[in-house]
Amino acid sequence: MKKLIDILNFSEEYLKKYSFSKPKLEAQKVVSYVLKLDRISLYANFDRNLSENERSEIKVLLREMARKRRNFDELDSVHKKDDAEAAREAEDHRLKNMEILKKSIAYLEGKGVENARFEAESIFAHVLKTGRMTLTLNFKREIRKEELEEIRAMLKERAVDKRPLAYILGDEEFYGYKFNVDERVLIPRSETELLVKECIGLLYGVEEPVILDIGIGSGAISISLAKEIERSKVLGVDISDGAIEVANSNKELNEADNVKFMKSDVFSNVKYTEFDLIVSNPPYIPTKEYVELMPEVKGHEPKMALTDNGDGYKFYTQISNESGNYLKSGGYLAFEVGYDQAPKVKELMEENDFENVVVVRDYHNIERIVIGKKK
Repeated sequence: MKKLIDILNFSEEYLKKYSFSKPKLEAQKVVSYVLKLDRISLYANFDRNLSENERSEIKVLLREMARKRRNFDELDSVHKKDDAEAAREAEDHRLKNMEILKKSIAYLEGKGVENARFEAESIFAHVLKTGRMTLTLNFKREIRKEELEEIRAMLKERAVDKRPLAYILGDEEFYGYKFNVDERVLIPRSETELLVKECIGLLYGVEEPVILDIGIGSGAISISLAKEIERSKVLGVDISDGAIEVANSNKELNEADNVKFMKSDVFSNVKYTEFDLIVSNPPYIPTKEYVELMPEVKGHEPKMALTDNGDGYKFYTQISNESGNYLKSGGYLAFEVGYDQAPKVKELMEENDFENVVVVRDYHNIERIVIGKKK
């Protein structure tokens, strides 16, 4: 029984059993409503086959009419009233939730948190399991008590404990990919995306480039290069066992099968000597600047990933001195550097027979990347 005429006849007989007056008219109203046709048009569509969903919706309405002893117009009026009440309730929830969000933003601002709106919205979106850009669409329901408690706990972590947002949420986006992060690794910075972009350009046209990333942290550079450069092979090294664990979790998360991570103090465990590219964003903050870092950074991010406990040039010097032994002829060495370190790093590379050494400025016009080519 799929044709419209059969459904009409069935509906009429069904309503007759429940002693509806004018069962034929009521049947027509039900079918017209479901099919979004006027009653006159029903007669021009008698041979139409109804879908399973349409037949099911008609049967649900018929049963509801029989159970509540209401004709279609009465039932439709109740539905419209229910819809109006639901809309009012949704608007009440939206206004209440917007007020909670507004107070949360003010709370973070009062505690000196920069980008308070972004961070509050990110916390709400994380707890409510939605995107930040679609957050207010989810405000049409009541935020449950346990969700509010989780939001408040996260806000306190951010405002009072000064814990970085990425650690609170457990992840950070970098170069379009998602990375797990915790206190074992540095939070990937947006300015480091420029280093990845420059490296991709260096290897354009190399069929199967082999890349070494020194000081992997979360694996953001290694994995981004592995994903962006087809047929590449990437080896990432770090002295921290915790960093290697986090990086491996991100390798799995991003399905980067062409990257491998291993423990090594710079080159100590590296055996391969024909890399097309060596890239590093090493700890470069001098001790005198480390003590002045914001509490979000100094109090939570790993010290060994931030500073070399010296003048900031320890790893630039070591890597520049030794990279020639691990690069093929014509291979590249690429560094991210601190805001005033580019001239000295450029000099170090040139002293170690790198040629065509260039400095690349970031989007804030800061000298951020230094690249050289092995002779």
